[in-house]
Amino acid sequence: MMEASVLFAKLVLPLGRLVLVMSVGLLLAGLLESLHWTRFVARLASPLARLGHLREVAGASFALAFFSPAASNSLLAEAHASGELSRRELILANLFNSSPTFLVHLPTLFSMVFAFLGPRAFVYVGLSFAAAAMRTACTIIAGRIMLPPPPQDHRTCAAPDSGKRDWKKAAELTLARFKKRITKLLLFTIPIYCLFFAMQQAGWFSLAEQWLAEHAGAFSFLNPSAISIIAMYLLAESGAAMSAAASLAAGGALADHEVIMALLVGNIISTPMRALRHQFPSYAGFFSPGLALHLVLMNQLCRASSLILVAALYYWAVA
Repeated sequence: MMEASVLFAKLVLPLGRLVLVMSVGLLLAGLLESLHWTRFVARLASPLARLGHLREVAGASFALAFFSPAASNSLLAEAHASGELSRRELILANLFNSSPTFLVHLPTLFSMVFAFLGPRAFVYVGLSFAAAAMRTACTIIAGRIMLPPPPQDHRTCAAPDSGKRDWKKAAELTLARFKKRITKLLLFTIPIYCLFFAMQQAGWFSLAEQWLAEHAGAFSFLNPSAISIIAMYLLAESGAAMSAAASLAAGGALADHEVIMALLVGNIISTPMRALRHQFPSYAGFFSPGLALHLVLMNQLCRASSLILVAALYYWAVA
């Protein structure tokens, strides 16, 4: 039986943090909608949105993702629920947010990688960002091909009217929308998060990661010493992999480019499992479970594909 202190640290605290972030995102998105500021926010990304035949709400979501990915998802979920975005438009709009979502986590990622790897962090983080930017660019191209131009009133992101805002009315409307949406968020997010936590404690994810680690030898193009970094990425957290990489690099077992390649490969094969554990419960709070799973899978497929391409180009350049 798990001790109460351990249960609090591993389940209650992380879940509470997740719900808090999502709740703040809901409030922010609701306030933007109530004040009709989404049109103003959309202007920041309107050139890119127009290129991809994406509607105004997709541009607003893109700009909002720089500050709050949760609020960005809430905006897309509301637009999809109201019929403003089709399922295809929703998927493309969600993929469109790859770059800003990556940039939100960039300071934390860079500080951690730099602490272990020093100047090598610029290469690793730069390649990771290049993959995120590639996903956004490919989404624009895909939207240009797959979507018809949106109606004229959606393509022109006009400035918001300059009339005086009724903040009291906006606050009341925001709270009303928040109460309606928070119920669904709690109803789906908490049980799904607890289910995945139970699966993790039962060792289901460890078995899958152990299997992947045992078959890591398939990466014969890597230095054999690099396999330990990949295994640490799978069996532990990314910090452990960074620590192993720093140790091997300092000892001369791996060259700089071999360290970068090992981290990229480890990132590619470990992220889908981690995304299923952490990203899916968050998405299920905004979208139906089936749609949330579909969005997560599409996200991870595109993420893995872009990272594989970037890693292949890097390997070709340094080989």
